[in-house]
Amino acid sequence: MSKDSSTGELRSTESGSYPDSVSNLLDGYPDAAVMVDAHGNVTNANEKGASLKLLLDHGQAAAVPAMIEQAVATKAIVVGPVLLKGQKGEVLLEISVIPQLDEKGVATGAQLVLSHDVTMERNLRTALVESRQRYKDLVEVSSDFAWEVGADGTFSFVSPGGAIGYTADQLVGKKPEDLVADADQYDPLPFHSDRPMDNVEVWMISASGKETCVLASCLPLSSNDGEWHGARGVCRDITEDRNREAALRNAQEREQLLGYIVNSIRNEMDPLSMLTNAASATCQALGAAGCRIYRRMAEDEYLVAAEYGDTQEIEGMNGLLGRLAEELKPFVTGIGPWGVLSTATHYRQEINGAICIWKADNEEGGGNVWHSNMEILIGDVANQIGIANEQIANHERIINLSRTDSMTGLLNRRAFFEEELPRRFKRLEYNGQSAALMYLDMDNFKRVNDIHGHQRGDEAIMRLRDMLLEYSRPGDAIVRMGGDEFALWMDGIAADVASKRVSILLEASKCLAEYSGDDEHPLGVSIGVALYDPISGEDMESLVARADAAMYMVKNDGKGGFRIAEPAGNNSNGVSA
Repeated sequence: MSKDSSTGELRSTESGSYPDSVSNLLDGYPDAAVMVDAHGNVTNANEKGASLKLLLDHGQAAAVPAMIEQAVATKAIVVGPVLLKGQKGEVLLEISVIPQLDEKGVATGAQLVLSHDVTMERNLRTALVESRQRYKDLVEVSSDFAWEVGADGTFSFVSPGGAIGYTADQLVGKKPEDLVADADQYDPLPFHSDRPMDNVEVWMISASGKETCVLASCLPLSSNDGEWHGARGVCRDITEDRNREAALRNAQEREQLLGYIVNSIRNEMDPLSMLTNAASATCQALGAAGCRIYRRMAEDEYLVAAEYGDTQEIEGMNGLLGRLAEELKPFVTGIGPWGVLSTATHYRQEINGAICIWKADNEEGGGNVWHSNMEILIGDVANQIGIANEQIANHERIINLSRTDSMTGLLNRRAFFEEELPRRFKRLEYNGQSAALMYLDMDNFKRVNDIHGHQRGDEAIMRLRDMLLEYSRPGDAIVRMGGDEFALWMDGIAADVASKRVSILLEASKCLAEYSGDDEHPLGVSIGVALYDPISGEDMESLVARADAAMYMVKNDGKGGFRIAEPAGNNSNGVSA
């Protein structure tokens, strides 16, 4: 074998060597091509075949000789892959062995070996398979769902995971518009769009019947002549995002409304007017027809503290108030034409009242006219009213302490003269009724303290208090003026009845004798009485002075009796026996 100086190709120099036509034949093949003899030796090769010759000469393509033997034996073309490992990685060759036959079909011993490098094709094919698998995996694990709509307007493909509660098989063949809430409001509906669309919010009805918000993007599909024959795209379920946004908006709205209601309470300086403001603000802020706020006075006793709006046909609330201890959350009940939302108010986990709001219920008690957002808000309002109720209770306790005697619990002197007596005077001037003011002072009280001690004296005072409560009427005013002095005011009482009353009191006061300091100085009471006639025009100061003078007359006359003062304007000493 020699090398052609002009071409560099290998040529046989022995008998039976191949003519130049063989070289031309090999040169016409674009990849590596060689001719081998019966022993597998390369006798000729094209330019690219030099590398293949080296591989064969060094036995690095061991599969090729076997393929040559097979081609000779079978007299048929043998094709197969040969994987080679080089410094730059693996190389895959597709080897074809073509046996050379004479005119009688007998192998001549020369074989044509063709090689085609399919490494890139294999790599591309592998990459394509991996890419398709990657896309398939991403589609299957994605919360988005891919879809395609055919020319008939129905789903022809939905990603394997399905969508909005349906399986893929359940969706294929369905019309998208049948699953869209108010589909006619979309122009166009992305599933039928003839133009690309991106991130369009579409509300769909899920398999459970709930509305689901998806973000749809699509591309139209067209035939070669431009005719629409479908669309494909993806949808992302953003219901949770929208629900969170709605919850945030609701929370902000509740915060604003609650701030308005709370400010209406806090801006009121008078505690007793706080609830009136709260009822008005709550009714207006929550769009209610009416509002009523209660204060809990006893175990099952609720007092209407404030109300606002339409209160017609809202009777029968007692049944709701009875449920407050059982209901942990706000609840809705139908009363007549109203849907009533109620909840208890608390302070330190103790029920101290309730708030009820109502508006027209067109379903006559059968439907919940109150949105869940309002139920949350009324709970927040109830927390503030619970605090206001406690503030009012504290205010009343403070007022009560300022008006009452700390020892006996009766009205004190200040409350009687500054509040109680002026109020009663005005009422008597209006209705024209008479009244009686009795001044009582304990006789020989100092000796009780001096001989038996102040504790015994306190017991005597409390016994007189009990006696006055026992022999007075519910509407009468009993006052501890200070020390051992008391007063009793009786509305609507005539002179003869007043005389009988004071006689009864004097007789009952004999019970005080057991507290006496000694037998010679028995404990008792002296009583002065002044009758009030509104026609006389007498003022309070004059009335009080007459009762006080009458009482001291009894003291001066020996104690233990009573006197009725002369009527106002009488020129005598002002008292009668």
